[in-house]
Amino acid sequence: MKHGRIDSTGTSRAPFHADHVGSFLRPPVLIEARDAFAAGKIDAAALRAIEDEAIRGVVALQEGVGLKAITDGEFRRKFFHTDFLLQLDGIEEKGGMEVAFQNATGTDVHFAPPKMIVTGKIAHAKPIQRADFEFLASVTKETAKVTIPSPTMLHFRAGREGISEEVYPDMTDFFADVASAYQDEVADLADAGCRYLQLDDTNLAYLCDGQQRENARKRGLNPDDLPRHYAKMINDALATAPAEMFTAMHLCRGNFRSSWAAEGGYEPVAEIMFNEVAIDSFLLEYDDARSGDFAPLRFLPKGKQVVLGLVTTKLGELETKDEIKRRIDEAAKFAPLDQLALSPQCGFASTVHGNDIAVEQQKAKMELVMEVAAEVWGAD
Repeated sequence: MKHGRIDSTGTSRAPFHADHVGSFLRPPVLIEARDAFAAGKIDAAALRAIEDEAIRGVVALQEGVGLKAITDGEFRRKFFHTDFLLQLDGIEEKGGMEVAFQNATGTDVHFAPPKMIVTGKIAHAKPIQRADFEFLASVTKETAKVTIPSPTMLHFRAGREGISEEVYPDMTDFFADVASAYQDEVADLADAGCRYLQLDDTNLAYLCDGQQRENARKRGLNPDDLPRHYAKMINDALATAPAEMFTAMHLCRGNFRSSWAAEGGYEPVAEIMFNEVAIDSFLLEYDDARSGDFAPLRFLPKGKQVVLGLVTTKLGELETKDEIKRRIDEAAKFAPLDQLALSPQCGFASTVHGNDIAVEQQKAKMELVMEVAAEVWGAD
């Protein structure tokens, strides 16, 4: 696998040996602006101008530490998934999941992430990320990376009862419409010049958790069938991605105010995920025992990459280079070292609330990722 390629414009191209999931802590001025907009004190144009300036700042942070894949920090979103999915026709937002989030102290965090309910025909009525991508691409000299929620987010959290039987008596039509909507968005992003697209998927990771699997059964889903079913769903969604578009998928066990909703190793999904999902790179959480061991990496085929999320975004304490390198060595017993890379375990702010760490700790975490990756693999 060739890393850090240079295209005809002189821009580095994925895959890279140092990466990140996408979201960063929102600056106070941005949070205040969002509140002001919600209260009707400023208009959409004023909010966007403040977002633009904040994004210039987070781009400078990323470029300053040496990252080659640059996101907008998800600064235009409240949640990593809802702001995108609600722009599709036929989708409404309802209450959240059953399982309480937990943090490192064992304390329950009372938060249930929203789930999407299908109340009408799903369609891609307009470009969703294009303007945001074009702005990002205009303010970075590196590879502009777009993150969007996985199409599985429209199925797993609500189950069949969250999809109107009047609108979709036949689920085959539902899956076809989801695929068509995503294909339109992916094609539009490709036309705009996007060459690095990442799907954020909690559901394959949740299928590694015993309690989440049981909850799925209660929603009328078969957790043993879902990995292969979701592989097809994701592949159909990406059917319009051109060959030169690098695709990635992050598996997340929940990320809200330094808490999580699921745990368990990747064994229940790994073989299907690595071999049947037509994705170039998998960004996997591996920051603590919740993620299990590295044995599932034995299923990784040639030509695909796993980005090891060994640096936690949930706690401010900084890992040591030695412990990260030791864990990379452990992972390399199951997959070739050159097919591995390093990143933080998740985003720093999958929701506008952000994790309970300081801005300075966020930067230190990213600097650590860059330094270790350079020492293990060389600079991208």
